[in-house]
Amino acid sequence: MYRFLFSSKWLGYLLLAAIFATACVFLGRWQMDRRAETLAEINRVVSNYSATPIPFTAARDQFSQLDPAKEWTQVQLQGTYDADGQRIVRNRPLNGQPGYEVVVPFKLASGETVIIDRGWLPIGNNNPGSPDSVPAPPSGEVTAVVRLKHGEPELQRGAPQGQLASIDLPTYAAQLGYPVLTGAYGQLASETPAAADMPVAFPKPSTEEGTHLSYSLQWFAFGVLMFVGFGYAARQQARNAAIDAEEDEAEEAGTVHAAVPSRRRTPPARKRKKATAEEEEDALLDAQGY
Repeated sequence: MYRFLFSSKWLGYLLLAAIFATACVFLGRWQMDRRAETLAEINRVVSNYSATPIPFTAARDQFSQLDPAKEWTQVQLQGTYDADGQRIVRNRPLNGQPGYEVVVPFKLASGETVIIDRGWLPIGNNNPGSPDSVPAPPSGEVTAVVRLKHGEPELQRGAPQGQLASIDLPTYAAQLGYPVLTGAYGQLASETPAAADMPVAFPKPSTEEGTHLSYSLQWFAFGVLMFVGFGYAARQQARNAAIDAEEDEAEEAGTVHAAVPSRRRTPPARKRKKATAEEEEDALLDAQGY
């Protein structure tokens, strides 16, 4: 009944189903990997974001090469801002609004320098290419609490004077002309004394898992349903073939029955009796019109 499955057409259908199911499995696993990355990020935020700040001496190695598990760790720094080295970073949307971020070198009492991202500024109304004003960092000795963040890759595009295309720490350090720790930078959480005018503080990262799990389950379900649909189509094909075979058998049986002659013998014709003299005389008179 299912011998048709070995035909080239149905083998082609099976191959297409297998390719589609493989793609679904690949996409489902990709969504699961994305979910694992999201859960790891959520775990880092929950563990480090609001933890007690650690001193720079305990975090110095992280500013040289940041351990991913230490991202968002709070570090307390003491030193002074280098206002002349301040830059704004282009194309930094926040809550759907275009804007900039303000990065400033921070020179520590130990003589080392790290980069602090002080916050966000909206795009300017007077000049669309820059903010209307950039708040200056506080002068003098400052105690800053920052959260560790990875540097960003270099973007192959330029930026106007005083601006950066991304928080690419080696490129920024080359512009400053003095040694900077480029393994990580700090996103400002608080500073003392605080400046009178501050950029917009960064919101806490989301700790919602998102839809990666549901999407992955949907892709796996699509892969299974492809084979279910193939099996249903094959079953319908087999049923239709069985019905056609029964109809062909019925037609053949009817044709054979009509072609076979009947075995019933035709009864022989009865012999007529010899006419009497009176019958012959009546017949003669009828012929003459009497």
